[in-house]
Amino acid sequence: MEITRKEENSVAILSVKGRLDLASGASLKDEVKALMEKEQIMIHLNLAEVDFINSSGLGVLVSIMKDIRLHKGRLTLSDLASYVQEIFEITQLSHIFEIFTSENEAVASYQTVSAS
Repeated sequence: MEITRKEENSVAILSVKGRLDLASGASLKDEVKALMEKEQIMIHLNLAEVDFINSSGLGVLVSIMKDIRLHKGRLTLSDLASYVQEIFEITQLSHIFEIFTSENEAVASYQTVSAS
């Protein structure tokens, strides 16, 4: 799995590429933990290039979301492949995560929330 990071409008954007499972999920969790240690708690995950996710990968995402919420932050996801979107719907996680069609839409939502 590859993770690339950028920042836009005070939102950390992590683009994930490859498999999201137990082994690779640890890397993603470490990356998010490093951001939170720098008090970066507005995090977006672009999953456009995730070509495989299993229950361990979903568990990692749930764990990341819980950690971010404990720090009063926010996590959004976007660009889910239809296969990944289907897994989120089957597991009902689509009701728990904030999922957007595009990265731009997700990042713009942070501005809307902070303006309210």
